[in-house]
Amino acid sequence: MRGNDFATVLGDQLNARHSWWCEQRDDVLYLMMEIRSETDYAHHHAQKVLAPFACMRGFGAALGAAGHQLRYFRIDDSDNGQTFAANLRSVAQAVGTTALERMEADEWRVEQALDAAAVECGLEQTVVTSEHFLVERGELKAAFESSVPRMEFFYRDLRKRFDILLMAEGEPEGGHWNYDVENRAKWPGTPQAPVWRWQAHDLSELWREIQAAGVKTMGEPNASQLKWPLTRREAREGLALFVREALPHFGTYQDALSSRSLTLFHSLLSFSLNVKMLHPLEVIKAALGAYKRGEAELASVEGFIRQILGWREFVRGVYWARMPAYARQNALEARRPLPEWYWSGKTKMACLAHTIGQSLEHAYAHHIQQLTITGNFALLADCDPDEVDAWYLGIYVDAFEWVEMPNTRGMSQHADGGVMGSKPYCGAAAYINRQSDYCKGCEYDAKLRHGERACPFNSLYWHFHERHREMFGDNPRLKMPYRLWAKMDESGKKATLHQAELYLSDLNAL
Repeated sequence: MRGNDFATVLGDQLNARHSWWCEQRDDVLYLMMEIRSETDYAHHHAQKVLAPFACMRGFGAALGAAGHQLRYFRIDDSDNGQTFAANLRSVAQAVGTTALERMEADEWRVEQALDAAAVECGLEQTVVTSEHFLVERGELKAAFESSVPRMEFFYRDLRKRFDILLMAEGEPEGGHWNYDVENRAKWPGTPQAPVWRWQAHDLSELWREIQAAGVKTMGEPNASQLKWPLTRREAREGLALFVREALPHFGTYQDALSSRSLTLFHSLLSFSLNVKMLHPLEVIKAALGAYKRGEAELASVEGFIRQILGWREFVRGVYWARMPAYARQNALEARRPLPEWYWSGKTKMACLAHTIGQSLEHAYAHHIQQLTITGNFALLADCDPDEVDAWYLGIYVDAFEWVEMPNTRGMSQHADGGVMGSKPYCGAAAYINRQSDYCKGCEYDAKLRHGERACPFNSLYWHFHERHREMFGDNPRLKMPYRLWAKMDESGKKATLHQAELYLSDLNAL
């Protein structure tokens, strides 16, 4: 049966609770597509192609089973035009309509591509909300366009709006809005961290299709046992496991790093959230339920909710208010290419070898690994934020540009000049050693600033501050490091800067 209208469902719009699905609309043909323009805009991890495609196919099958009309372009279909415009044109001609309905795209790049495709194909668009985020895009743009609010106050406003962790008089539960100071412990190995919670899927056939189509990827596909949630049911089961097994200790060890656990007590829910198999409010309510039942302490629950209610919505505000200029910002004028070992994990630095190796194998690293290890090094080494952006966007299964770019270009690389943070997020080896077990047994010595075995993080840390003194020297949040640097003897400072310059001259050798 041909419909009188058609509508697109993108790979990150798998929201089974969207109002579109509340009734069967016989006059609408839904369109889903696996296309090369979306697999090839970045060099993606194999699992970042496999998992979304598998989720899309499952979602499409569910729509068909529910009676909705669906046209699904698989990656290897002979009539797949491999772009939005080509497929929109062929379907519009087949349906005999010039009316297109779609949800807002999350990424600026995709929104522009769909708008351009609609114009090229002569389609009149009706654009609706994805019914996923807690703050509408227009409201965010108005609030963030002239000046970005402090995340803390943005988060408090949303706590009040949604009545989350508030006492009857409107004050925060426990008397504090933020329990971050309680969430910085190093993990000693106990309590035991939960194991990877997603079941294995055999996607060997899908992987063969992807390879046959010529899609180039990096990392381990693990196609015969891909361990990511592919359905809303699996995502909800994973949420329940997180709340039961990890949330009680999430807060305490939120900033910890360890080579003994892939996940520590992190949720692993960001992929499910970002493709919309889970709604942020249901995730928040699940965490609140654990607190009300006495199964998780306030500091853990508040810290987790702050990530979903505060940070996730906040970075989206920065993104949509500042694009496309935000993607070109390079306030520190960083120009060095990423070291080659970011693509192999073959470095003598134990922390980076572990984090990058884990990322290549699992398409996953928790946010502290990303900030404190890979992002920190790229910042200190003056790496080009364009290359850093591309690496993060490609390697992680949950990385979509709206959430990746403000975290990478802003929070991690300070390329936005302070929009996301009032100071650069960087640290020397002492911080890494305090939060992790990475330094034990490393070829480099975390205590040395210069010399053959000196940890690169140390000399690069001081070199970073010295070369950016004009920008950061008067920053009140950086008084301590500049004061410590001033107290060092001149010979030690000279040796430290010389060591950094040696490392910077050949980052690939580290």
